[in-house]
Amino acid sequence: MSDVNRKWLYLVVLSIIWGTSYILIKKGLEGFTPLQLGAVRIVITSVVLLTLGFRSLRTISGKEWYWVALSGLLGSFLPVFLFAFAETEIDSSIAAILNSLVPLFTILIGFAAFRISFSRNQLVGVLVGLLGAILLIAMGSDINPDQNYWFAGLVVLATIFYACNANIIKSKLQEVSAMGIAVGNIAFMIGPALLLLWYSGALSNPVRQGEYFMSSLGYVMILSIIGTCVAKVMFNRLIQISSPVFSVSVTYLIPVVGIFWGLMDGERFSLWQVFAAGIILAGVYLVNKKRSTSQS
Repeated sequence: MSDVNRKWLYLVVLSIIWGTSYILIKKGLEGFTPLQLGAVRIVITSVVLLTLGFRSLRTISGKEWYWVALSGLLGSFLPVFLFAFAETEIDSSIAAILNSLVPLFTILIGFAAFRISFSRNQLVGVLVGLLGAILLIAMGSDINPDQNYWFAGLVVLATIFYACNANIIKSKLQEVSAMGIAVGNIAFMIGPALLLLWYSGALSNPVRQGEYFMSSLGYVMILSIIGTCVAKVMFNRLIQISSPVFSVSVTYLIPVVGIFWGLMDGERFSLWQVFAAGIILAGVYLVNKKRSTSQS
C-alpha cells in the first residue's frame, strides 16, 4: 500500500478509535475519579507498550530523548487527565467537538516555533473547520444550559498540547520509529503514573467494591489498549508519512463519531448541529486539498 493510501486509512481508523474514546472516558468515570482514571489508563498502557515494544527504544539516540520525554508529557500524560476532569462537567460529544481546535493550534505553533509553512487552502480549511466546531459548541450550550463550560477550557488546553506534540514529532523525531516514540513516551510516564495510582487510591477496597468498578475498569482497559496503545503508534506513523496538519485533521472527523456515541447514550443534539458537523468535514477537504498545479 502506498503512503498516500495508508495515510487516509490511518485517518479513518484513528477517527473511529478516538471518536469512541470520549464515551469510554465518560463510562470510566462512573467508577473512578478523574485522577484515578488517568492513572489506571497510563499504567495499563505502559504495561502493554513496554511488553510489546521495549526493543524499539534502541531507535532513540541520546539527543532525541529530551524530545521524546516532552512528546510524552504534552501528547499523552497531561491530556489524559485534562479530558477526564473536563468530562465531569461537559458531555463526551462536546469534548470530541472541542478537540477540533487541534489543527488551528498545529498551524500556529508549527509556524511560530518550527517555521513549518502552510498553504492558503490549509489555513482556510482550518478556519472553516473551526467555524463548524464553534457552531456545534454554541448550539450545545443552548441545549445543555446546566453544563459548566468553564471545564471546556481544559479540553482547549489539551488541544494546544496535542498540537505541540504533532510538531515535535514531525520536526525532531523523524528518525525514530513510531513504536519507539510511543514506548519512549511511556518510559517517562510510568513512574509518575504509579505514584498517582497509589495516591488516588484507585485500587483501594472502597473503589474496588463500588458498583461500577468492574465495568469502568473494562472501559478503561479498552481505552488504554486500543485508544492509546494502538492509536498512538498509528498516529506517530501518520505524522511521519504525512504532515502535522494532515495528521491532526483526524480531529475534524472525531466529532462525528463522538456525536454518534453521545446520541446513543442519551445526549441531546439538533439537526442544526449535524449541519455544523458537515461544515467541519468541508474543512477537512480544504485542509487536504492539493495546492494549485503551479505549486505542485
